[in-house]
Amino acid sequence: MRSLRVSALFLGLLVSTGVGAGEVEIVDVKVTAQSGQKYRFDVTLKHADEGWQHYANRWQVETLDGKNLGTRVLHHPHVNEQPFTRSLSGVIIPEAVSRVKIRAFDSVHGDKGLQFEVDVPR
Repeated sequence: MRSLRVSALFLGLLVSTGVGAGEVEIVDVKVTAQSGQKYRFDVTLKHADEGWQHYANRWQVETLDGKNLGTRVLHHPHVNEQPFTRSLSGVIIPEAVSRVKIRAFDSVHGDKGLQFEVDVPR
């Protein structure tokens, strides 16, 4: 299996939309080819979760033009687990798509945090 890991150290692959206080940061992304057009995404987030009233609540894989290819819902706050990594397997990426973006959301700010663009390992 081929995989690709992108971290915040590789700023050339990071697209910033302006992270402010309390918004979700995408710290790391690993993409692993599975079978066919299916891929696994391991995404590491950092957020100052405060409990149920304000926490990182999901991330999603999208095409560069915004089509949602898969969503990983985060069902609870991670107050004492920062940063944290969660995975999503079986994401189907069409053959014509060579690059995707990851967007992270929190329960207060939505998706105003950082976005990652990452190449799809073929």
